[in-house]
Amino acid sequence: MHILDAVTTAYEYQGFWGSFWDIIWWFLWIFFFMAYLFALFAVIGDLFRDHTLNGWWKAVWIIFLIFVPFLTLLVYLIARGNGMAQRGAKQAAELQSAQDAYIKSVAGSGGTSAADEIAKAKGLLDSGTITQAEYDALKAKALS
Repeated sequence: MHILDAVTTAYEYQGFWGSFWDIIWWFLWIFFFMAYLFALFAVIGDLFRDHTLNGWWKAVWIIFLIFVPFLTLLVYLIARGNGMAQRGAKQAAELQSAQDAYIKSVAGSGGTSAADEIAKAKGLLDSGTITQAEYDALKAKALS
């Protein structure tokens, strides 16, 4: 019975504010852990994005990230943080240009010339689908 008393009386209820600050403390720790994970995955992603770094050096960084994670993360951010930002900006620019090229290829004029567009507009005008003003606007757009 004495063991059960020692186990059940080890934590004393501190009221609402005691449990409230415990919850805040847990949220703070969770926040720092999530921030650490984001930084860790950003560093790992940057290691694999960097084509100038030798594969052996990448392996060394990964090994140190496994065995001494917090210190290695700080050293990496201090030593290679500027290059990390440049590589991220370069990748973002490449993705943006690829996306722009794709959008132009899909939503472009489809390879039709201005004469083809004017001929289509003339056909719509002759069939009565569009008015003369709409035809003139389409013609001006095709010629611009």
